[in-house]
Amino acid sequence: MPIPFLSTAIWYGIPGMPSRWTIFCGFLAIVVLSFVKWVSMGTTNTSERKLHGKVVILTGGTSGIGAATALDLASRGAQLILLVHQSPSDLFLVDYIDDLRERSGNHMIYAEQVDLSSLWSIRKFATKWIDNAPPRRLDMIALCASTLTPPGRSRIMTEEGLEETWMVNYLANFHLLSILSPAIRTQPPDRDVRIIFTTCSAYINSPAIGDGSDALKKKEWSPSKAYARSKYALNVFGHAFSKHLDAYKRPDGAPTNARVVFVDPGYCRTPGMRRYLTRGTLWGLSIYLALWQTVWLLLKSPEGGAQSFLYAAMEATLGRGYGGKLIKECREMAFARKDVTDEKIAEKLWKGTEKLIEKTEKDEAVKRSLKKKEEKEAKEAKEAKEKKTSSEKVAPKADSNGNSDSKNAKSRRQKKAK
Repeated sequence: MPIPFLSTAIWYGIPGMPSRWTIFCGFLAIVVLSFVKWVSMGTTNTSERKLHGKVVILTGGTSGIGAATALDLASRGAQLILLVHQSPSDLFLVDYIDDLRERSGNHMIYAEQVDLSSLWSIRKFATKWIDNAPPRRLDMIALCASTLTPPGRSRIMTEEGLEETWMVNYLANFHLLSILSPAIRTQPPDRDVRIIFTTCSAYINSPAIGDGSDALKKKEWSPSKAYARSKYALNVFGHAFSKHLDAYKRPDGAPTNARVVFVDPGYCRTPGMRRYLTRGTLWGLSIYLALWQTVWLLLKSPEGGAQSFLYAAMEATLGRGYGGKLIKECREMAFARKDVTDEKIAEKLWKGTEKLIEKTEKDEAVKRSLKKKEEKEAKEAKEAKEKKTSSEKVAPKADSNGNSDSKNAKSRRQKKAK
């Protein structure tokens, strides 16, 4: 019985079961989908480095790849200083920090309110940091924050009159590092200081940037062009900043110990990517949810995108030699555009950016001064009005002949006594 049954099952199949061709096609589909998912997951970081006691400044650490990077760095003992838009008393931020401390087992996690769309907010934090005596320890700056305008949407302007994508993706990083540069260069020579930039392949399609003024023009503006231009400018500035650090001559004669590293995490299922795919609309979100299986299959998770950041933070070879290396899929890659290292382009962009920041900060300082003056005058007017009202309540009333209430009362008492 068993032998005839097995032979029948092999040659003709089991009654009620799919045919061999159906089973083969199903198995092949599973293999192909598994291979596609395995490829889309990206490479896993295998580098290790002692991070206990290391001080790390991290932007964009509350969502997406930045949050995954923050959790892993905190789990390895690093002291994190998250630059966040929310107030430290914000309930979401308080819960997030508590959860991050509990999951990582590390209580050295703090948040500083820094609005990356405001040059004034960035300056307040950075100047406070470098004014500390003795200089505060700083081992790493991970610039994970980024923004984009969904396709089809109009451009967004900050309160300081700057285009949002250009401000957050480029100007904020330029301003922050320019002010923190002395704190980076004064670190002891035995420390391995790294500044990690987040880049993207979108920079390949960026038009020429010149001194950066074209990024502020409304003419021919588009979300994709603005995002590509901001990432290209960030790459140019990153290489120039790396050369700026290398050119510094330390008083102790030791070689520079700070290096710039670029990281391209690839395409991930982050809030920014979701905003881009849905075009910032409800109908787009509906399509996104309907095609969630495809999105899950083709895009990395935030944890997968964080692997290249962790490699850039912990790979020992990146702490030696020159900076400006690009890391993608946990290995060094070459930039697709040679002009990101062009010194003439970098010099023109650097000078143009400094002029823009200087002009914007002067204008904003005047606005703050006028606002402060108006508030002071309004306060003084209010106090004077309150003082006048209170004095009128205390003062005795006078009759039509100019006699006060007290005098009238006295005369009435005298007449009554007579």
